[in-house]
Amino acid sequence: MDDLTHKRVAKIAIPIVLANASVPILGAVDTGVVGQMGSAVPIGAVGLGAITLTAIYWIFGFLRMGTVGLTSQAIGAGDKAETVALLSRAIVIGLGAGLCIIALQGLLFRGAFYLSPGSDEVEALAREYMRIRVMSAPAAIALYGVTGWLLARERTVAVLALQLGMNGLNVVLDFYLVMQLEWGVAGVAWATFAAEWSALFLGLYLCRDVFKNPAWHDAARVFDRVILKRMAMVNFDILIRSALLQAIFVSFLFLGAGFDDVTLAANQILLQFLFVTSYAMDGSTSAVETLVGQAMGARNRPALRRAVVLTSQWAAGIVVLLALGFAVFGGWIGDVMTNATDVRAALRVYLPYMVLAPLVGAAAWLFDGIFIGATRTKDMRNMMIISAVVYLVAILTLVPVFGNHGLWAALLISFIMRGVTLGLRYPALERSAS
Repeated sequence: MDDLTHKRVAKIAIPIVLANASVPILGAVDTGVVGQMGSAVPIGAVGLGAITLTAIYWIFGFLRMGTVGLTSQAIGAGDKAETVALLSRAIVIGLGAGLCIIALQGLLFRGAFYLSPGSDEVEALAREYMRIRVMSAPAAIALYGVTGWLLARERTVAVLALQLGMNGLNVVLDFYLVMQLEWGVAGVAWATFAAEWSALFLGLYLCRDVFKNPAWHDAARVFDRVILKRMAMVNFDILIRSALLQAIFVSFLFLGAGFDDVTLAANQILLQFLFVTSYAMDGSTSAVETLVGQAMGARNRPALRRAVVLTSQWAAGIVVLLALGFAVFGGWIGDVMTNATDVRAALRVYLPYMVLAPLVGAAAWLFDGIFIGATRTKDMRNMMIISAVVYLVAILTLVPVFGNHGLWAALLISFIMRGVTLGLRYPALERSAS
């Protein structure tokens, strides 16, 4: 491995943070262009359809994380043929998963509308939106694998170009198809369809050096049963871990909805702060995934420790700045997001929990990256199960007594438990690199 320096960490981390910054802009544009149609129905339809498809695609998010860890280890071990084959394998899995979603779309959509019903008008437009967008499911999911592969090779500028290219094209087409051609909700869907397929082709172009190595189409290697079994186990563990993590956040939202409208609104605004934290930390976690994976592949324990130390320093600096920023500017940001005086007052009551969240959650985010890079996904799964159980106990104990304060405390406790339990498993991970 090359020397591990702060400059190398920055080269990986900064483009990922910039790429993440473009994501909320796209959502705002999607909402904004249909908002010009003069009715609440198109806004609700795009929102409902986008959330449904995002949730379905999210199930396959393990493809990015698993590909990062396995590819980084192949790079660290100097196995060029397996590095190449991993890209082909990830793309094939992504395309296959997308085709399955297209085939099962009727069942999936009915289930989604059963769980989150809308008015007849909203559901009709949402179905139109989803029928168009789902046709790019193979591209959207295959992109998880392409992105993970590029991250493992430390080509984060390419990841940034991929994200900006996809979101930029989507925005341009949003304005043209909806504002100029007046295609309405269908125009938003076709814009995303075109952007996702274009991004996949751009991703393949950015990975074009792979096609000089014949291993990319070596079917015996790409579909090697032993390697596929290992990949399946890694991805299944990540899927369980991610499902439990998502269950914690969904339960937080559902339980928050049981309080009064003012408290619910304050919680929703504060959660946006948490999403900002996640995006900011993604740079450090991407760096540690890549560097730890390479160290594990090379069986280089000093390099593993050095990677963890460097990225931990970056993570610590980021979360301290975020906590200070939330403490100083959190109330003002909340005032910008709402003009309701009662919501503004409630937001300030619960703001201290959001100031604490980056500080107590830093270890959990960083250890997630470390264990993904090392493909110690069984530990991730098991520690997530323990953390989810502790969260459930905290909910049952604290919420009936302390209400929304108890709800926020339970969420922070789940962060702490993830960090502590994974931290206890870290020494064994480091020993395994020897």
